[in-house]
Amino acid sequence: MDTKLLISPQELSSLLKNHSSQTIIIDTRSLEEYAVSHLPSAIDIRALFTYLLENSHPEGLRKLHEHFTELLSKAGISGKERLIVYEDSLDRGYGQSCRGAFLLKYLGCAQVSVLHGGYKAWLAAGLPITDRVPNHESRMFTVHPDASILVTTQEMLQALDNPAIIKLDVRDRDEWQGLSSSPYNPDFCPRKGRIPNAVWLEWHRLMNCESQIPIFRSPAEIREICRSVGITSESIVYVYCFKGSRAANTFIALQEAGIDARNYFGSWNEWSRDFSLPVDSRVI
Repeated sequence: MDTKLLISPQELSSLLKNHSSQTIIIDTRSLEEYAVSHLPSAIDIRALFTYLLENSHPEGLRKLHEHFTELLSKAGISGKERLIVYEDSLDRGYGQSCRGAFLLKYLGCAQVSVLHGGYKAWLAAGLPITDRVPNHESRMFTVHPDASILVTTQEMLQALDNPAIIKLDVRDRDEWQGLSSSPYNPDFCPRKGRIPNAVWLEWHRLMNCESQIPIFRSPAEIREICRSVGITSESIVYVYCFKGSRAANTFIALQEAGIDARNYFGSWNEWSRDFSLPVDSRVI
């Protein structure tokens, strides 16, 4: 049985009561936030959000594999456990828990879920928290990359003029318009603009960010919003943002809605730095 991509606080609480030894909870927030309080037994692996892919060529992916083989082994993860990833709130961390879940799935972990609503949803449900840091033994993690969910730069380049593949930009408005190169500062990357032939759907739109606890919209709502940019249930969608985080958030939303989505994980940070690659640099 496939593991659900999203798990509610109540479902996670029940899972911990019945299968706590086979479940590992991963906190992607800052070490300072983690030190104040976190979910019981949670371990902090901030690097699932902060690690920046050097490039999506074989050498860059090899370095990613080596980095997380060492990191996950030290964290006591073999890849066979049920893994639950969370952040503070789904609309605030630039998709960090989704990025963590996406990376774990790409690296070969079969049972990965995101805590739907994040830490705030857990608190709102009145569930316990702690400041205790758990002990864990190292295990051997072995990478089994799932190339079917990660788009490389070469694959994105080959798809530019293929209308059967939707190139979906989910960055914030000023990035899409060509006014900023990143969510950090306008000139973080050497070029501003868009991947040619991309369509834009800001990542926030697939969540109900107006509610007190932002969560993903229903599959029907997501499909309806996607139709506005030409995406249907038959589409293949290559999603990109700046470093694969907001794209991972959208990847999960589209997968939940039954749409074939794949994450261009290097995203704009990689594309914009390779001057051999075309850019639509008009300010719109």
